[in-house]
Amino acid sequence: MLPPNSIIGIVGGGQLGRMSSLAAAQLGFRVHILSDSADGPASQVSMATTIGPYDDPDTLERFAKQVDVITFEFENISAKGIDLLSQLKPVYPSGNILRISQDRLKEKQFMIDHHIPVAPWVAIHKMEDLKQAAELLNFPFILKTTRLGYDGKGQAIIRSAEDLQLAFDALKPHPLIAEKYVDFSCEISVMVVRGQDKTICTFDVTENQHKNGILNLSFAPARIPPDLQEKARSCAIQIAESLELIGILGVEMFVDKQDNILINEIAPRPHNSGHWTMNACSVSQFEMHIRAVAGLPLPPAKRHSDAVMKNLIGPEGMAKWKDIVAIPGLIGHLYGKDQAKPGRKMGHVNILFPFNTMPGDFGIQAALGPLKD
Repeated sequence: MLPPNSIIGIVGGGQLGRMSSLAAAQLGFRVHILSDSADGPASQVSMATTIGPYDDPDTLERFAKQVDVITFEFENISAKGIDLLSQLKPVYPSGNILRISQDRLKEKQFMIDHHIPVAPWVAIHKMEDLKQAAELLNFPFILKTTRLGYDGKGQAIIRSAEDLQLAFDALKPHPLIAEKYVDFSCEISVMVVRGQDKTICTFDVTENQHKNGILNLSFAPARIPPDLQEKARSCAIQIAESLELIGILGVEMFVDKQDNILINEIAPRPHNSGHWTMNACSVSQFEMHIRAVAGLPLPPAKRHSDAVMKNLIGPEGMAKWKDIVAIPGLIGHLYGKDQAKPGRKMGHVNILFPFNTMPGDFGIQAALGPLKD
């Protein structure tokens, strides 16, 4: 267990690193950021920042010498760099977990190997593979890059044979992955955390709604039956234990029209759909992650209120900030980004309701006020 004033190194300088840094400070730790740019959201609230490439040995060694333990706040970093860091200091989650989450083919194969349900999929190495995938999966289906896709980027819906060649040429790099289009009733996620003592717990299942490929609203708890909630939690725990996770993991899932749960993807870090925990739980996803990384005990991941989380996206979201801070009940969190670019996550707002009193859609829209869709 790390003593107070130990230094936690976080690879990545974005908003997840920022909120993790604040949680670490609350627990008496100091945070040192490794970032490829200066003055990112995480650096603004941390004690120090090392600036340099994520795969440069000299930069990594200089960073590692100044910290006691290392974690990361996004997946699009060098797995080789994480391997090098792990030779110098403990790194949680492991580089092996990072490699699986970075590559959709490895991720899907991991699920298959551990008997975890996923939608049918096909690896696409050449155009002939894509034609065969169309016969197997039927139209429409989803074609995705295996790496670097996020917030709706790096994917296309294939609706007919005319789309095949265009999408194959447009999506890079190859190989790609084709996934059967899931006629889902809702999208959900589970944040699962596992400590160094193998204690494991999950936050309540969250229901997620996307807009233009980006998470728009999250509802906690998810508005699904208790048996499906328990099934989702069990899947997340099975994945965390199979990975031998230390830290927090976001597990995104579909619930189809037949009430089957299918795993979409995993993220070994705090997750956008877990931001509601900052105000609706005694211990947030960020504190849980820091506790696991630092070897502290994990308390129960209990919710004391129902919650709705709304993302603030781009200049449109930032334009509403004046109204947000003026209205009681809208709990705003800004990330300190200097430019409100279209499609960029600038912050989020949490709205709380008494425990187990989540209103219907009309009541939720009313509570959102200036943020309602």
